[in-house]
Amino acid sequence: MKLITEKVEDVQVLTEEKNGKKKLYIEGTFLQGEIKNRNGRMYPLATLEREVSKYNESFVKSGRALGELGHPEGPTVNLDRASHLITSLVQEGNNFRGRARILETPMGNIAKQLLDEGVKLGVSSRGIGSLKETNGCKVVADDYMLATAADIVADPSAPDAFVNGIMEGKEWIWANGLIKESEIAHIKRGLDNAPSSKVLEERKLSAFSQFLGTL
Repeated sequence: MKLITEKVEDVQVLTEEKNGKKKLYIEGTFLQGEIKNRNGRMYPLATLEREVSKYNESFVKSGRALGELGHPEGPTVNLDRASHLITSLVQEGNNFRGRARILETPMGNIAKQLLDEGVKLGVSSRGIGSLKETNGCKVVADDYMLATAADIVADPSAPDAFVNGIMEGKEWIWANGLIKESEIAHIKRGLDNAPSSKVLEERKLSAFSQFLGTL
């Protein structure tokens, strides 16, 4: 069995106000069945129905359906990296539509700031299972287990927004004091001294990944 992740970009950002306090939500298609996706994989609807039912019972209904910001390397949700809470996951035909509230956590606050900077965020499901080749399509086998319905993942504009935040000295970059001033200075020097646009893009991506990894 291997870790299987799937990214979906059809996500809306919603703001709700209650008792004078604003809450940010993301909503959209979290899981897709019976269709070959861009990774060349297909999830049988029966498998997703079974796993979503278990996920709703074990996690959503009990308020434990957490997700992370970025691409975790394993199936376990790390509480210190949680950025949102999935509040609903319902079937619509062959798809499953979800809704998640962005949390007031270090990673949740980064997600909010990225959205404020105009970064388009998507969601990525995470689970473990095996694949079987059928007519040129990798079909997810019946042993699949859903770990989380949605991590928040960014499009390629996220590293640019992060770098702009560094250059402009924006508070959210400091992530509640977890990133040291010397590290910010080191990143700045690396970007300023990049010998080519290709190296600059690579260093931007590396800096952003390093930033998420330190939280």
